[in-house]
Amino acid sequence: MKRVLITGGAGFLGSHLCDRFIKEGHYVIAMDNLITGDLRNIEHLFKHPNFEFYHHDVSKFIHVPGELDYILHFASPASPIDYLKIPIQTLKVGSLGIHNCLGLARVKKARVIIASTSEVYGDPQVHPQTEEYWGHVNPVGPRGVYDEAKRFQEAMTMAYHTYHGVETRIVRIFNTYGPRMRLNDGRVLPAFIGQALRGEDLTIFGDGTQTRSFCYVDDLVEGIYRLLLSDYAYPVNIGNPSEITMNEFAEEIIKLTGTDQKIVHRPLPKDDPKQRQPDITKAKEILGWEPKVSRAEGLKITYEYFKSLPKERLFEEVAHREFNKK
Repeated sequence: MKRVLITGGAGFLGSHLCDRFIKEGHYVIAMDNLITGDLRNIEHLFKHPNFEFYHHDVSKFIHVPGELDYILHFASPASPIDYLKIPIQTLKVGSLGIHNCLGLARVKKARVIIASTSEVYGDPQVHPQTEEYWGHVNPVGPRGVYDEAKRFQEAMTMAYHTYHGVETRIVRIFNTYGPRMRLNDGRVLPAFIGQALRGEDLTIFGDGTQTRSFCYVDDLVEGIYRLLLSDYAYPVNIGNPSEITMNEFAEEIIKLTGTDQKIVHRPLPKDDPKQRQPDITKAKEILGWEPKVSRAEGLKITYEYFKSLPKERLFEEVAHREFNKK
């Protein structure tokens, strides 16, 4: 039985990773300050003998007694609404947070995998994006706090790998979706489904020709798990290369939900990337990984999850409206 620390363990991805490592027979310690995480994502694990939860901010000194085999650093605000509201915390979790995790890994002789992002590529001038592309990022723009936090996090991780010999892995995550996403976190998929369920018009930022590539969460978790157990220390893209425009995606959601909402267009936020499509050649060759769940299948599961939420969750403070006004 391995002992595993998962920072951001109460978040969307973190909670699914907790489930996976419990399923694999490991002892899981989830750490989260709950600034964007939600205990409802992991409450089903509270009575499990191989699970414990630390309510703690990873940007502050971390103490975990006993041995640790793996550290997964997945703590971070991850939606535009989050990092526009809490920019300094976003920068701190990608700098102080990774420093604390790497220091802990060095002491415990643990292997670390960090959650990087396709946002390190910024608004890309290379398409699709390969791991060798260095990116096109505005460091002082509104999205810079997230992009640069993740870029710094990668640099710090490689420094600990080369200078201290810490075993490190870097996963660059592209758009991911599935159950436990926050309905009102401002990302396009939950925003569209939330609007459809509330009978509101679907909001597209820009002219809708910009593209995204959506990966179902179970596929992503499988890729992360394989990368952690591999011997490859450099960044690997994990995502679904099936690309779609936002106009096409809105039509898919309307068809899925059986609603007849209009599509309305708002101005595109500053530095919003026009294209997102991962080149997953490395993941295929090194990990033997590629996504298995089609978008139609994954969306159906995700829609059923959102439909099952209590009505009050659906009508909680609708944060994307706030975002629309920016």
